[in-house]
Amino acid sequence: MIFLAGNTFGQTEAGGAEAIKVGKMTEQTYMDLLLNVVGTNFNYGKSNSALSDYKKSVLGAQVGVSFQAGITAKLSLVSELYFIMKGGELKENNPLTAAKTTLRLYTLEFPVLARLHFGKYYLNAGPSFAYNLFGTRKTEDLSANLSFNNSSEGFKRLDAGIQIGGGYRFKVKRRNVSLDVRYTYGLTNVSNNQEIYNRYLNVSVHFSNPWKRNPLGRNKKS
Repeated sequence: MIFLAGNTFGQTEAGGAEAIKVGKMTEQTYMDLLLNVVGTNFNYGKSNSALSDYKKSVLGAQVGVSFQAGITAKLSLVSELYFIMKGGELKENNPLTAAKTTLRLYTLEFPVLARLHFGKYYLNAGPSFAYNLFGTRKTEDLSANLSFNNSSEGFKRLDAGIQIGGGYRFKVKRRNVSLDVRYTYGLTNVSNNQEIYNRYLNVSVHFSNPWKRNPLGRNKKS
């Protein structure tokens, strides 16, 4: 992914602006730039229902790249690599912590999705793997770093889940833009002493550059 991103941003402006038309055999191949503000929240397992009135989403940044490689005229494979700030807030007097508490995880995430195309629309789904770089917990006005170890108060570095959603691709001044709506269903309890899962709905915007070489198929230029 890093190699592909480096090649994309190293292309000349003229080359990046060149439109690519793909033959009937494969869907188009793109490299997308991800730069978004996302709202995330946690699911607390068996305690989630009791905490539903106290939960509040927190905003964070998502920065990275997404690469779509066409396989057939209706199917492509999407791999992404991005940094994302996840988290959730519990309001004051909640049954779990009593005090107002904000938990944040700073994560490197790698989804691999199968994407079905229907004209300008698409559906995609697949597994997602993540590594928690660091995290913080803020209780009232006191903030502390999270520990990633096997202690009772520790958190897990590795996280896995499933992403499912869809989107719409359109043009803005000859540039391809995608509006992507996706739900992440975390499978890993990231906490050692209570149930905390990364489960949230994410709406993001992708800015696309055509990619000249398709590693999974053969593009045809007009």
